[in-house]
Amino acid sequence: MASISMSKRKSKLTKKPAPKEVCNCVIVLFKFLYRIPAAFLFLFLIYLWSSSTTIISGNIVHICVSSRKLNDHYCLSAGKTQPNFEIPIPIINNSFNYLQTPNQRSNLPLSLSPTLYQDNGSISPESTVNGEMVMKETVEVVHDEADPVLMRNGENKDREEDIANAKKEVEEQLRLHRSWISENKQAGCEGRGVYVYDLPSKFNKDLVGQCRDMVPWMDFCKYFKNEALGEPIPKLGNGWYQTHQYSLEPIFHQRVLKHPCRIYNENEAKLFYVPFYGGLDILRWHFKNVSNDVKDALSLELITWLEKQKPWAKNSGKDHVIVLGKVSWDFRRKDGSWGTRLLEIDQMENPIKLLIERQPWQPNDIGIPHPTYFHPHSDDDIMAWQWKIISSYRKRLVSFAGAARPGAAESIRSILIKQCNSSAHNGNQCHFLDCSSGGCDQPESVIELFMESEFCLQPPGDSPTRKSLFDSLISGCIPVLFDPFTAYYQYPWHLPEDHEKYSVFVDQEEVRQVKVNVVEMLMKISKKERDDMRRYIVYELLPGLVYGDSTAKLEKFQDAFSIIMSNLMERVTKMDSTA
Repeated sequence: MASISMSKRKSKLTKKPAPKEVCNCVIVLFKFLYRIPAAFLFLFLIYLWSSSTTIISGNIVHICVSSRKLNDHYCLSAGKTQPNFEIPIPIINNSFNYLQTPNQRSNLPLSLSPTLYQDNGSISPESTVNGEMVMKETVEVVHDEADPVLMRNGENKDREEDIANAKKEVEEQLRLHRSWISENKQAGCEGRGVYVYDLPSKFNKDLVGQCRDMVPWMDFCKYFKNEALGEPIPKLGNGWYQTHQYSLEPIFHQRVLKHPCRIYNENEAKLFYVPFYGGLDILRWHFKNVSNDVKDALSLELITWLEKQKPWAKNSGKDHVIVLGKVSWDFRRKDGSWGTRLLEIDQMENPIKLLIERQPWQPNDIGIPHPTYFHPHSDDDIMAWQWKIISSYRKRLVSFAGAARPGAAESIRSILIKQCNSSAHNGNQCHFLDCSSGGCDQPESVIELFMESEFCLQPPGDSPTRKSLFDSLISGCIPVLFDPFTAYYQYPWHLPEDHEKYSVFVDQEEVRQVKVNVVEMLMKISKKERDDMRRYIVYELLPGLVYGDSTAKLEKFQDAFSIIMSNLMERVTKMDSTA
């Protein structure tokens, strides 16, 4: 009876005039919306949705930016890390890195996970701990001397010793990778044949064919024109295209198909190339709420297919290579729902994996350059560009193309932007190009900024590496780095061991604690030092940092692709000699 009387009282409340007025307002609003053309209303709703951050896949935040920003390669960084993968971040010279031994890595708390940040500064996705969304708090953990930073079997370890050992391990891997560098630049193809697997189209071509549906709010197909180089940029000259940062897999595939050492008899081959577009496979699921089984399906099918091939069985995949156009963490999902677990599958341990960002504990992960907008066809294209940038008038001392990370407590970007903007009293020595407001939508605007700048700030983004690093180098702009993993521990085949030849390093902890003003520090570097570094970048590094087009005819220079193929051949040759 009590419940009945309560329901009666509630029913009486509904007859009060205030709710009726609200109801009338709703009716008026409905009538107004009804008069709006359906197509216009639909487009407006799509705009609101695509311009906001979208949360999908359970507890994992996936960042969706508006269609105006996806074309901005500085607003959408090179890769997305997996929130639940325990990546250690102790410090070397007070710089945050992914340095730690594998044993230590497994014992760190989940809060020491890689955090994802959009370059447009819209949101900082959280890590997941016990099913709850939490912000990563590695800054406090690392800097509190009283806290146990590195744990192994429940015992506190001496931080300096552990970091030294971790650093030594990474450097040993880099020495191994450098030992594969081919000294014979004009080596012939005899005994060095490369076999390209004819994979079923679902592993590559069909993924490209899904370009219209790859990202919900835009057509990706324009980036796959001209053999994935994208549409030409006439304003910048011959060989310039609007290349998307995730196009490396089809670009590399086209080059291998036309490599002079390609052979068609698998029994005569020394190197086996697996043209799986794993990065595109990940990208097509980024913004769709699907299960992990769906995300992993194609990777598992690839393994099943490879295990049926005789060359794979012969050496357990050790003479096989796969190119992946996203960062290593995207392929190493252990928990959560971000990315796939392609590189966590046991059978994928032996092949060489070429990635735009390597995982520091995998000796068979090798970092190779991000694709830039420049794809020369001939030596003349390279020399013409070298002359243009070496003679370019650099009216700015420093520039930074990027965006703040307001939700990332440990990010130094806001500090750098403030220092840059406050340089006006020093004659506008620094220029900040805000990618969050569409300033980087056109590639030529970024390249032209870098061409008129002496130094380009390159703080870490979603992960340590940045495509912008390579854009600055091919523009003759000296990169200023704040984390060794942005370049020094990534690209042993394309960047020299002596990092002072081409870059300036500033400890990001010094910036974080405001112990250094980067602009003022760079003002103290002499013109001679700047010119020497620029000449080295332009004449020694630049040709080897770009990927020529599929019909490139280079005789004087080796581009990034040629360097990679020569070193892979050298590796399998040395592997045969030690077998």
